[in-house]
Amino acid sequence: MNRKSMLFAALVLLASSAWGGDTAVFVDLGFSADGRTYMFGQYGVQPETLRPWADLYVVDVSSNSFAAGGQISYVHDGPVTAGHDGSGALYRIIARNAALADRYHIGYLLQGQILYVSMENGAADETIEFRDFEKAASFKASLVSGGSGSGGSSFSIKLERKNSDGSVRTYTAGNPGIRRPGILSYRIRRVVSAPQNGALVFVIEVKKQHPNGGAGLRYMVETLKL
Repeated sequence: MNRKSMLFAALVLLASSAWGGDTAVFVDLGFSADGRTYMFGQYGVQPETLRPWADLYVVDVSSNSFAAGGQISYVHDGPVTAGHDGSGALYRIIARNAALADRYHIGYLLQGQILYVSMENGAADETIEFRDFEKAASFKASLVSGGSGSGGSSFSIKLERKNSDGSVRTYTAGNPGIRRPGILSYRIRRVVSAPQNGALVFVIEVKKQHPNGGAGLRYMVETLKL
C-alpha cells in the first residue's frame, strides 16, 4: 500500500469512529448590529462517501425562526483530502452566499457575549446555571425532552431569570409541539447574549439516529427575546 492509500485508509478509520463518524462542528458567525438576526454554520464529513458538507443558517431572533432564504446546504462532489476536516465546505458556502450575510447585516465579529459553554456530557434532561454580570442577572435553564419513538422527539427550555432586586421572571424557549423524527437526545452546549437587545441564543447539540445504526451529531439554535 502506498503512502497516499495509507493516509486515505486512516481517514476512513477516523471517520468511522465516534458517533459513526457523522459529527458536525458548530461555527458562530455573528449577529447583526441590532441583534435582530443571527448566523451560524456547521460542517463535517459524510462517513459513507467522505464528502465534506456544510450548512448555513440565518435566524430571526425575535420570532425564533429562520429568516427568508436563511437555510443553505452544500455537499462537495468529491471526497475530502486526506488530513483535512471538511471545513473547506463551510468556507465555500460562506463565500458563495456573501449576499445573504449582507442582506441581514451580519457582522462576523459581532458574536455577542458568551454566558455559558459546556464541555461535559451531562444528562439529556439537564439544568444549567449562568450569570450575565453586565445586567446583574442570574439564570437557571432546564432542558425538558418530550420523549422519543416513532412519532419523533421534542424539547423545550424552561428559563428562570433572577434580577439584582430579587424579582424573578420565567420564560419558555423552543416549541415542545414540534416532534423531530430520529432524534435521540438534546443538550445545551452554549448560551450567547445578543448585542443591543439582550436576547439569548441557546446552541443545542442534537444526537440523531444514523441509518447505519450508529448516531450522529448536529446543531440547532433556539432564540428567546427577554
